Amino acid sequence: MTIDRAVLMFAGFMILASLALGFYLSPWWYLLTAFVGVNLIQASVTGFCPAAMVFKALGVRSGRAFD
Repeated sequence: MTIDRAVLMFAGFMILASLALGFYLSPWWYLLTAFVGVNLIQASVTGFCPAAMVFKALGVRSGRAFD
């Protein structure tokens, strides 16, 4: 698995988890969904992705998007 795929998988998991938490527990969890979306947009514009830095530190091999 590359960093690119790990970041996309993590973002997808966070969105689905926050939607479930928002539905079952509290609508305030939808703010996490919004945060993940804003972070994805920010990463696509600037190329800076905190999740990619964490995965790189964990030893996940580099992909093409976050070199």
